[in-house]
Amino acid sequence: MRAILAMVGKDLRLLARDRMGFFFTFVFPLAVAIFFGTMFAGSDHEPRGLGVALVDEDGSPESRAFAAVLDSVPELDVRHLTRVEAQEAVTLGKRIAYVVLPRGFGDRKRRLFQGPGPEVELGLDPSRKPEGGMIQGVLTRYLSQDLQALFAHPASMRASMRRGVAEVDSARDLPGERRASIHRFLGALDRFLDDRAADTARVAAAGEGWQPVRFRTIDVARKRSGPRNSYDISFPQGVLWAILNGSFGFAMALVNERTRGTLVRLRMAPVARAQILAAKALAALIAILTVATIVLALGAAFFHVRPSSAPLLALAVFSAACALTGIMLVVSASGSTPRAVSGLGWAVLMTMSMTGGAMIPLVVMPAWMQRASMISPVRWAIVALEGALWRGFTPAQMMLPCAILLGLGILGFALGTRILSRTEA
Repeated sequence: MRAILAMVGKDLRLLARDRMGFFFTFVFPLAVAIFFGTMFAGSDHEPRGLGVALVDEDGSPESRAFAAVLDSVPELDVRHLTRVEAQEAVTLGKRIAYVVLPRGFGDRKRRLFQGPGPEVELGLDPSRKPEGGMIQGVLTRYLSQDLQALFAHPASMRASMRRGVAEVDSARDLPGERRASIHRFLGALDRFLDDRAADTARVAAAGEGWQPVRFRTIDVARKRSGPRNSYDISFPQGVLWAILNGSFGFAMALVNERTRGTLVRLRMAPVARAQILAAKALAALIAILTVATIVLALGAAFFHVRPSSAPLLALAVFSAACALTGIMLVVSASGSTPRAVSGLGWAVLMTMSMTGGAMIPLVVMPAWMQRASMISPVRWAIVALEGALWRGFTPAQMMLPCAILLGLGILGFALGTRILSRTEA
């Protein structure tokens, strides 16, 4: 038993002396728990309503007041646009629907007891009918609040009734029978407000079919330019994981050669340090590109994964491989033992993958995390791969993600070479 305890103590002391290995064994798991707990902490406090484009063509005080109400409701995410912009937003799938407050909206809203209620135009993608029903319910609810407020405040109700009586009396084209019916209704309503003995809902229903709002629904055909199937989304992730694993293998091979003395023997030959590292990086690139080609070939053969541009896809794979190989060179040069490099390498890869959208979809992240993910090379790799596969990127659009990835690769190679030279010195 003493021998076992002695060996246990020896292994623990070795772990404690390896500072980087100790960090990724004991400290990094806690850091991950805190980091991703913080990342999702605000998601419950950032409710996202239904995306709606609002067009106010009336410009009356009533329409502006109603628009202000919609801006504040939690059920909707309202963006004020012109009619053309709103139609385009729905067509491109950026908004679920557009709501137009047409001319005359405010006038009809004021005339509670004469003519139909205010009309609202609702432009909707036909495939989003359930969301459209929810939007209609929200609009009806908040438009009905004025009517409820009138019944809750009899003085305001009587003022509205007096305006209604005056408008009915001045309406020349209103049939006499209809005019008398409205007068009887308003008289009964006035008596109700005196004794408050009737139910407000029954009185409101006595308006002969009057409704707080009428909807005119317009179908808007949506332009669909997304992935053709689910494999168009999953195969970029598969290619990315091939690149991640290949670059990690390169980092581990380099640190193993350092600890076993192979790198020292190579340095004794008339070969520069940069040439040695370039050869190893090139070998890693060839292996990564081979695996990525096999993955994409299988996707094309069996899962209908067709790139929109084969040359741009090759550029995207090469750029992503360069970036991650350069990053892993820095990781390999920063650790002195295989355990340290393994811990640091997987920590870097997992963090980049989770924040960049390779493991956690960007759409479920809070807004601040989506902005923060812009610093992850994995995000730019996915953007480049998807751009060449199904997003239909032009060469100009591919320049930004590929330039970022290639720049990271060059920077990583230069920084890794410098760190390694200082370590050997």
